[in-house]
Amino acid sequence: MERKQYGLGDIVQMKKSHPCGTNEMEVIRLGMDIRIKCVGCKHSVLVPRAKFESKLKKVLRHATEGQVNPSEADRE
Repeated sequence: MERKQYGLGDIVQMKKSHPCGTNEMEVIRLGMDIRIKCVGCKHSVLVPRAKFESKLKKVLRHATEGQVNPSEADRE
């Protein structure tokens, strides 16, 4: 099975919906435990990394998407 790449600030889709009805979460802390915040109601929860990875469906948006690399901006 392919491991999904996620990072701090990424928006991810979980397999089950949050009680507010959305299944989109923002990763706000990484470590042995991962803190995720619901995009809909802003509720946050701390889950063990193994449990988070088992419930992760896919990464929707990376935090760095759409941002200009500072070294590339200097060249213009």
